[in-house]
Amino acid sequence: MARRKRVYTKPEQRDPRYDSPLVALLVNKIMLQGKKSLSERIVYAAIDRANEKGEVVDPLELVVRAIENAKPRVEVKSRRVGGATYQVPLEVSQERQEALAIRWIVQYARGRRGVPMHVALANELKDAASNQGSAIRKRDDTHKMAQANRAFAHFRW
Repeated sequence: MARRKRVYTKPEQRDPRYDSPLVALLVNKIMLQGKKSLSERIVYAAIDRANEKGEVVDPLELVVRAIENAKPRVEVKSRRVGGATYQVPLEVSQERQEALAIRWIVQYARGRRGVPMHVALANELKDAASNQGSAIRKRDDTHKMAQANRAFAHFRW
């Protein structure tokens, strides 16, 4: 008998301006205390600001490239085997890759003190799109940790 409940997936949401599920996830991650219209304004202003001096036709291209660059391919999970805890490297599912990338970009944008949120988010998106910045460093650290612990890969199940 299964111990876990069945996983029900929600229908994907899309944002009103760009009709993109990726931007909708970003809006929801920015949102604090249910203020969705404020988080939409922040995200849209950040996308506009990030594309100001760019020659890109599609404004979402920068966001997609930033999230694609920040996605981790592998991560480590703790497994307890015989009284010892091992950091076991595992591949990351597509949904979790997107969730982690968005989470890291928003986290490091919030960490930039002294600048408005839309400016910080625009700068973080630009950095991630050009393979720089804190979110990319976090991804690289995650990959290094998995690489260092690949000897324990046989513990995955």
